[in-house]
Amino acid sequence: MYDLITETVVAIQRKIGDFVPDFGIVLGTGLGGLTDDIDIEHQLMYANIPNFPISTVEFHTGKLIFGVLNGRKVVAMQGRLHYYEGYDMKEITFPIRVLKALGIKKLFVSNASGSLNPAILKGTIGIIEDHINLLPDNPLRGVNNEHMGPRFPDMSQPYCRKMIGQAVLIAEKNNIPVHRSVYVAVPGPNLETKAEYRYMRLIGGDIVGMSTVPEVIVANHMSLPVFAISVITDEGFHVDLAPVALQDIVNVAMEAEPKMTHILKELIGLQ
Repeated sequence: MYDLITETVVAIQRKIGDFVPDFGIVLGTGLGGLTDDIDIEHQLMYANIPNFPISTVEFHTGKLIFGVLNGRKVVAMQGRLHYYEGYDMKEITFPIRVLKALGIKKLFVSNASGSLNPAILKGTIGIIEDHINLLPDNPLRGVNNEHMGPRFPDMSQPYCRKMIGQAVLIAEKNNIPVHRSVYVAVPGPNLETKAEYRYMRLIGGDIVGMSTVPEVIVANHMSLPVFAISVITDEGFHVDLAPVALQDIVNVAMEAEPKMTHILKELIGLQ
């Protein structure tokens, strides 16, 4: 793994020259529009990066974008990887390790999620302050490389409290309703049954999705501060649960995206 990361980083640096990103951004389903606000200097398709897995999900472009956002140098993953695509956890989180090796100091993660909590309605924003991992594997399983991080990383504060507080203040200042949320990660790709939604609410979840947690685990393993934000695209708490189409989820995500983008842009500018 260490050698693969080094090979990938060297190949990327040949393309981007002396550009060193301060922050990494992972863009989720329907949330690629943030790249419109980046003054782009370099773009690399995943398919053209050695050892880089390729996103197979519709609506995920699959490229690294290097540029400046609100005065800060960033690298954005336009399109992430998921367990349900067939990748193992190390492949899913490989890009995060590469971003860290490229120089990022903090990681910003976005996703689309469903609500488990009747107080959290679709079209609103969730700021993730903790998570429950229901995925069947862990990206840290196997031999540990102490150069990357400790064998047993602490997860008492997986999301940066300071950045959470800053984001809440930004949202309040701009009249954007946000919810501090516990995110539940599931394998997918199917959406959940009514009984599963009830179960996840009972164990303490507020929102549910199919990503983010592996990336957050690996970031914490590497002592990389994380901020995570979610656009709520559907509601799983209804007794009469109606079918949801992927296009409906994407449409809601795209409608709510400007609110998420505003929070992220301001937050990155404060770092």
